[in-house]
Amino acid sequence: MTKIETFINAITNETKQSDCRVLLDTLAQASGYSATLHGSIIGFGRYHYKYDSGREGDSFVIAFSPRKQNVVVYIMPGFSNYQPLLEKLGKHKLGKSCLYINKLSDIDLNILAEIARLSVKEMQSKYACVAS
Repeated sequence: MTKIETFINAITNETKQSDCRVLLDTLAQASGYSATLHGSIIGFGRYHYKYDSGREGDSFVIAFSPRKQNVVVYIMPGFSNYQPLLEKLGKHKLGKSCLYINKLSDIDLNILAEIARLSVKEMQSKYACVAS
């Protein structure tokens, strides 16, 4: 059993556990990257960023994390280019790069997959993205 399988199997809420298995497959397909586990975040692909301030680091191209109240999908370029899709997505909340979903049955999974594909393409156009 992989670290990711062990991590997901340890989720006590059965709906959230099932949703995480679906997200694992959906985001792997949408991104073209294999999943890696870092703490409580399951990420796909990596990129290196450097700000004008000189601050730099590495992050995931796309990721998700099961939190206590919801599942968070990290859409790294943010959501400004995805408003028409977000209107069709279903029940969700947004942060700067965070999409908060209570359960996958609240949303249209095909729309989420399209947002994921588009965000990965956007990241690949800006950064040298690599497999994790």
